Amino acid sequence: MSLTLEGIRVLDWTMAQHGPLGGALLADMGADVIKIETPGGELARTLTASPTGASIGLPQGINWYFEHHNRNKRSITLDLKKEKGKEILFKLVERSDVFIQNWRKGVAERLGLGYETLSRYNPKLIYLSATVFGPEGPDSDLPGYDYTGQARSGMMAYVGEPGMPPLYTLGMTDQIGGITIALAVLAALVAREKQGIGQEVNTSLLGSNIGLLGFTIGAYLMVGEVPRRTIRARADNPIWNHYRCADGKWIVLAMTPPDRYWHDFCEAIGHPELEKDPRFENVEVRTKNCAECVAILDEVFASKPREEWYKAFKQKPDLIYGPLNEIADLASDPQVIANRYIVDYHHPTYGPIKEVGFPITFSKTPSQMRRPAPQLSEHTEEILLELGYSRAEIKGLREEGVI
Repeated sequence: MSLTLEGIRVLDWTMAQHGPLGGALLADMGADVIKIETPGGELARTLTASPTGASIGLPQGINWYFEHHNRNKRSITLDLKKEKGKEILFKLVERSDVFIQNWRKGVAERLGLGYETLSRYNPKLIYLSATVFGPEGPDSDLPGYDYTGQARSGMMAYVGEPGMPPLYTLGMTDQIGGITIALAVLAALVAREKQGIGQEVNTSLLGSNIGLLGFTIGAYLMVGEVPRRTIRARADNPIWNHYRCADGKWIVLAMTPPDRYWHDFCEAIGHPELEKDPRFENVEVRTKNCAECVAILDEVFASKPREEWYKAFKQKPDLIYGPLNEIADLASDPQVIANRYIVDYHHPTYGPIKEVGFPITFSKTPSQMRRPAPQLSEHTEEILLELGYSRAEIKGLREEGVI
């Protein structure tokens, strides 16, 4: 069975998380993604801990951070400061469809690897630059990571409850940034197919995260009001809220417009008297008395484990509810497993593992885990042979430190 991007070759000259994830998503869809690194390897290979202090290395020597963001790729090492290294890259560009880089603005151009140069070797090349703050503006050349992109986008000031200091969600902006890279490449491939053109494409962490927050930012731009942080204990709509159950697990209610569900909800929780309670009988008075209502519901939900509430709610099929999962819950969530959002994979070194699957299902060109993240330079000889280099020439390049 063929894959969605089978026949597409992507050159992935990226590091860390943002750029490599974009390449990994394209590789998941079947593109031949060639990861280009210096002979010493990119920085993610050497990380031993995340910014939170969590260990990144595994006993078998595998770096899960690098593994996750570079699966399904091949690896070649090139010293791009040497002319022979550039010559190899130019030959790869001639035979490739996409070039992705996420180096600081100006680095590619100083090395002679900018769009104007590479497009001379392949006019139909899609050249994507992924930066932190975007290609234009006074701060376009500043370095940065997920943290700085997330902070500038407004996300950190928006999440959490009122009065809390800004909160950082580790890796969130790198993730949406990687997804944006894949989306941009797919759109450019369609344009090339329809119009016969290659082009330069720019994405950024800042722009990606602003897009992610589009609903919230759009509200401010249109009406001049920022949707406020919410307080769980004072939720305006008590049945659009989350509650802790007797077993310590949380359940989420997502029922709006609330009056439509209030009758069935009160019956399902075994408190029909709440329906006509003058403090709660319609949305207006429930909003006014929301703290009292939430406090009552806190006590109600704390009286039974979550599975018991599921059983009660299933008697009222229109009610909207679900689990509030911990990250550790996802690997055993039957809905997650059934849709292959987490998949089993036999790693050649680590053995049976679980991996994050591809979030889109294709009926005829399914995405799949085909290979683990490559060892440094694992496919250098293979790729050079494909380009027409002899084994003697490859040996010479290695001796010269080009590869």
